[in-house]
Amino acid sequence: MKHPFTRMTDEQRLSAFRVMFNNASSVVFLGGAGVSTESGIPDFRSKDGLYHKTEKRFARYQPEYLLSYECLRNEPDVFFDYYRSHLDARNIQPNAAHRILAQWEKEGKLAGIITQNIDGLHQKAGSLNVQEIHGTTWKNHCTVCSAVYGVDFIFDSAGKPKCLRCGGMVRPDVTLYGEFLPKEAHENARKLIKNADLLIIGGTSLQVGSAAGLARQFSGDHLVIINKSKTLMDREADLVFHDSIGKVLTEVNNGEKT
Repeated sequence: MKHPFTRMTDEQRLSAFRVMFNNASSVVFLGGAGVSTESGIPDFRSKDGLYHKTEKRFARYQPEYLLSYECLRNEPDVFFDYYRSHLDARNIQPNAAHRILAQWEKEGKLAGIITQNIDGLHQKAGSLNVQEIHGTTWKNHCTVCSAVYGVDFIFDSAGKPKCLRCGGMVRPDVTLYGEFLPKEAHENARKLIKNADLLIIGGTSLQVGSAAGLARQFSGDHLVIINKSKTLMDREADLVFHDSIGKVLTEVNNGEKT
């Protein structure tokens, strides 16, 4: 059933999505920045994303450098200034997509979520099995003694945050440019993909290698992609929705109840 979406109406595609969802025994969701943009969090690479925002104090830096291990190591004051200014999602609320995915997991319909996002909104919505393959802003640790700190420690501090136990630098549990992916989360994500018979990819163009690599390991029955722009795997999907992920999941969910 490959490439039928070009010949279907919107309602036919939604109906086909519902059939796939109902017939699947293991559904997995792989999501990117587009899931959280509907909560007001900017993505990185779009025209309105973080990498296109020009602020005088960061103007001389490449955007990727500001969120790199190199910057953290060599210019920690610059790193933490940028981090506090742009990645504080503590007051951001989950949107319809987050809430529906949490509902599906609670109902036993969704096996788990794999996310590139670091904002913790899936957990805030109530999801439990969330594999954060790029880490999270909600956890921090000391680089010297490994003491663990909560989300507020860095955001409510100034300058280079220091460990209360040993005085070492405290950093976020976020995977920075130049670092390896968190091993446990990545392995758990691979297992989810391996056992899935329906993979829903949402809010990502699949240009980042970590997500694209996981997506290409999928060998189950059906692949559904929801993204406002084209992705690198549109031609390999059973269904493609170039639309709001919250809108599509809401329409599928509402159809399930009728």
